[in-house]
Amino acid sequence: MKIKAPIKFFSGRASHYLAEKITKSYGTELGKTAVLEFSDGEFQPYFEESVRGCIVFIVQSTFPPSDNLMELLLLIDAAKRASAYQVVAVMPYLGLARQDRKDRPRCSIGAKLVADLLTAAGADRVMTMDLHADQIQGFFNVPVDHLYGSTIFVPYIKSLNLENLVIAAPDMGGTKRANAYSRFLNCEMVICYKVRKRANVVEEIRVIGDIQDKNIVIVDDMIDTAGTVCLASKLMMEEGARSVRVVCSHPVLSGPAYERIEKSDITEVVVTDTIPLRGHSDKIKVLTIADLFADVIHKVYKYKSITKNFIV
Repeated sequence: MKIKAPIKFFSGRASHYLAEKITKSYGTELGKTAVLEFSDGEFQPYFEESVRGCIVFIVQSTFPPSDNLMELLLLIDAAKRASAYQVVAVMPYLGLARQDRKDRPRCSIGAKLVADLLTAAGADRVMTMDLHADQIQGFFNVPVDHLYGSTIFVPYIKSLNLENLVIAAPDMGGTKRANAYSRFLNCEMVICYKVRKRANVVEEIRVIGDIQDKNIVIVDDMIDTAGTVCLASKLMMEEGARSVRVVCSHPVLSGPAYERIEKSDITEVVVTDTIPLRGHSDKIKVLTIADLFADVIHKVYKYKSITKNFIV
């Protein structure tokens, strides 16, 4: 009878806070790593305990700076060279996911490059959540467990008991996600149509659908500068909406995002802890994904189905 390889959890420095919550939920402890830093900025992460013959789960979201991605790659490489049986990259937020296609001449496809780098480093499996585009899973030649924040958000939205609830897509690309939410919540859906001057700058936005006297919930995979949702909420309130909330998995929240949210007509912004908050706003509520990932890791380790962990 084949003996199951032991499991160990580790994390990069950027997601240590989340890895501790995941391992606590799983019922184990986080393994020990250290980082040797050189004066020129170079660094070398390493394990302070044996991983020989183990199934190693390394937790690290790859939000900027790019050192976070590099640290994950180095940890994967270190685990493989230390004779780990399998290495699973647990990336709650996969950076560069917005670069999923050539949308202009002579540009890179960053998401594909990240997939190739993870494979080259030695990752045997990838676990992530709410990719910017579902087709990014096809960039990988290893199994990808793509989880959805809706598993957490749908029950939360239901708990609000909002009357005249309407789900809103922040742009045309988010209609599939918004439609799935509206289906599970048995409510209507509207779409925001936006025109950009350039990246992170929205020139014009319009709402397609009835929002008069409705409680709106805008759903998206990430919130960056918050320009779109703040402009959309202003327009919706002017057109007769009762309230506007935002539900978003990845709180990138760069530039003037916190200030915009504070000054906006948004009632509440609900995010997860895939990325640590770098500022503060009383309007931002954080829901943890630790239990979700711990449950999926347990099922993957035991070769059990994870179908029930998917809502959208």
